[in-house]
Amino acid sequence: MAVTATPALRAENLYRFFRAGDEETLALQGVSFEVAAGETLAVTGPSGSGKSTLLACLAGVDEPDGGTVRVDGERMSHRPEVERAALRARRLGLLFQSSNLFDHLSVRDNVRLAQRLSSGTPVPVDDVLEQLGLRSRSAAFPPQLSGGEAARAGLAVAIANRPAVLLADEPTGELDTATEEQVLALLQEHASTGAAVVLVTHSHAVVSHADRALNLVDGRFS
Repeated sequence: MAVTATPALRAENLYRFFRAGDEETLALQGVSFEVAAGETLAVTGPSGSGKSTLLACLAGVDEPDGGTVRVDGERMSHRPEVERAALRARRLGLLFQSSNLFDHLSVRDNVRLAQRLSSGTPVPVDDVLEQLGLRSRSAAFPPQLSGGEAARAGLAVAIANRPAVLLADEPTGELDTATEEQVLALLQEHASTGAAVVLVTHSHAVVSHADRALNLVDGRFS
C-alpha cells in the first residue's frame, strides 16, 4: 500500500439527517476517516446503517449537513453542484447500485462518454472491456445485459479514466464466484496504480480483499 502525505480521500465529522414531517432521522453522526492513495477500504454494516448515504456524500451527489469531504486535498462538499460535478469527472470513479449506465448507449459508448467528461488520461476502451470480459458485448445496450455483465460494464465506466478515488456500492452483489474474484482482482490492480478504493459491501470476499474495514452502525463507525 502506497501512503502519501495528503490522503486521497478525507471525510471530516460528517453529519446527514432527513426529515419526514416531525420525524428526523440521523443517517450520519460525525463520521470521520481517511483513505490513502493505493489503499482499499471496505465499509460494512447492516441495511439502513447509513452506508449508501455516506457514499453519496463522498461522491458529492448528496451534501452533508455538517462536515467536509476532500478529494485529493480539494474540497468536494459545500460548493455549487457544477463544481462538484467537475471534480467528480476529474477525480472520481463511481459504481452505485442504481447503475452508472445510460440505457440508450451501448457499453462501448457508455465508456467513451465517461472518458469525454474527464480531463484525465483514459484507459483504451478495448483494453478495459477486454479486462472485464466484455469485448464481445461492447455493442450491447444495458437492458440487454445480464446482471453480472451490467455490473462489469458499470465497473468499466468507473475505471475508464484511471480515477484517483473509486467509490463502489456492492460491486460484486450480482456476480458468481469466479466473476467476483475477477472483479476484485481488477479493483486491487486499480488500487496498485495509486488509487484509493472505497467499497460498501456485505460480502466477506470483498472485505478479505481490502486493506482494512470499517463497520458503520446507526450512522457511526463502531
